[in-house]
Amino acid sequence: MPRSLRRFLLFFLVLAVLGVLVYRSRGAITLEGFSGERLGQAIRHARLDLLFLSLLAIYFCYFLRALRWVRFSRYLGKPGLRSVFEATLMGFTAIFLLGRAGEPVRPLLIARREGLTVSSMFGVYVLERVFDIASTVVLASIALVSLPALLASTGGGGAPFLSLLQKAGAVLLIGLLAAIGLLCYLRFAGGEAASRRLESWKEHPGWRARVAGLFGGFLEGLQAIRTGTDLLLALGLTAAHWFLILCIYRWVPGSLGGQFAALNLLAAVLVLACTMMGSTLQLPGVGGGSQLACFLAFTVFLGVEKEPAAAAAIMLWLVTFTSCGLVGIPLLLHEGLSLGELRRIAREEREAEAAGKHIADASARRMAP
Repeated sequence: MPRSLRRFLLFFLVLAVLGVLVYRSRGAITLEGFSGERLGQAIRHARLDLLFLSLLAIYFCYFLRALRWVRFSRYLGKPGLRSVFEATLMGFTAIFLLGRAGEPVRPLLIARREGLTVSSMFGVYVLERVFDIASTVVLASIALVSLPALLASTGGGGAPFLSLLQKAGAVLLIGLLAAIGLLCYLRFAGGEAASRRLESWKEHPGWRARVAGLFGGFLEGLQAIRTGTDLLLALGLTAAHWFLILCIYRWVPGSLGGQFAALNLLAAVLVLACTMMGSTLQLPGVGGGSQLACFLAFTVFLGVEKEPAAAAAIMLWLVTFTSCGLVGIPLLLHEGLSLGELRRIAREEREAEAAGKHIADASARRMAP
């Protein structure tokens, strides 16, 4: 399936889900009576100590990501933690500036800075995504399982589609268990055989070459998990990262006081799960889908009034998505990477991926002046 078509289908699917949610809860999200003055008042009276704590926490989350990346790369070389941390901030800033097209910047930067192969860094990137997707599924399942209790305690209006959401949670858990089984099989038994079967696909540019390239990178990334200690450390770092994200989703709304003071960590799980689903519809530099999904989670499921819900959604987006640019943009400029250069890198990587490859190491080195 062509990449553009797959992205369109994924975009359409998430848009349809959000559309159904908006329609079923249209009474809760109407802007009738919305007060811009109350919105500004909610933001002005926010507790700065909790916001500053959240900002520190999100940067520590980036540090944990860098630490996990270094651990994954230990059998490929010895990347420096500071260098990987800086590349992580620059990579997420590129995603903020370019949207999903900026995702290749981080593995390419780490490969160039540390003298590692581009393919191995994309393998680590794929493995990282696997752990994060698994965490997303777990969080979404917990949110859906706890939804009845949350609705009962907050008086939210999500009851009409509660049964459907609970079934979706069961499907997510079953899918996660199946994926774990597949990963174990590929790691210890059938990975090399499957890779050999896909070798011929690399000779056919298009979706088959891309699938073969992604699968090869995925298998290479799996080699980072060789011992039980490797797995436990990866799980521990991933759990610490996402627990901190949950705390941020509790602290930022909590800084506004009022109705948010009564919301617990389970409510934060629900909001985070909805936000992650909405992030599929991100627009470069402005977001969009994540803020809407976050707003809906607060108003529809948790019964929060529109103005504080909008304030919380905006502030969460600023802290968790845009704040990386405070350090990331100066680092990119110091690295000699302008917005036009980032676009060129993203375009070249897309073209290389269409042939089941990545930008050559020599091309990656051109990322610095």
